[in-house]
Amino acid sequence: MNHQGTKILESYRLLLRPLTMEDRDAMYRNWASDPEVTKYLTWQHYASPDVADAVLRDWAGQYAKPDFYQWGIVLKSLGEPIGTISAVRQDQRVRSAEIGYCIGRRWWHQGVTSEALGLVIDYLIGEVGFNRVESRHDPRNPNSGAVMRKCGMVYEGTMRQADWNNQGICDYCRYAILAQDWRQAHGKGGICGNTHD
Repeated sequence: MNHQGTKILESYRLLLRPLTMEDRDAMYRNWASDPEVTKYLTWQHYASPDVADAVLRDWAGQYAKPDFYQWGIVLKSLGEPIGTISAVRQDQRVRSAEIGYCIGRRWWHQGVTSEALGLVIDYLIGEVGFNRVESRHDPRNPNSGAVMRKCGMVYEGTMRQADWNNQGICDYCRYAILAQDWRQAHGKGGICGNTHD
């Protein structure tokens, strides 16, 4: 493993970068205050910009760690973050990372999240050396699964009543891509992080 931390990543439309205290208002306005965005997540929407302040302060202290991966998703045309993507869990023994993501409602169904996920998969497997990148979603939120499939992740099954989110106890669908899958996809022209859609 070659941990390098939250390195800046870039695609046609997006810049993935560490968030700073200056991003507080955009974070609150663009996604974190919307209960629809957090409906199937494990954290509540922010009641005020002060919550964003506290979260950003916590992350600021973590960004120096080489195994901390927490990006703001910046839409280049807008010039400010519209969501986040991060490694929410890691297992160093099996070299796996679980990815979580969310973006503001205004940018749903535009290929933004899959573009960001593709960049993160490319980085975590291609540069850091993870063997497995996985993610999960509530089956009542099928669009999240579509993002995973678009990035070459394979559906591995549904665990019944094995998770919890803001809707309570729930099932979850598990997806993953292995380094061998990623290498094969790159041999055929790459995965979604390299597209312009």
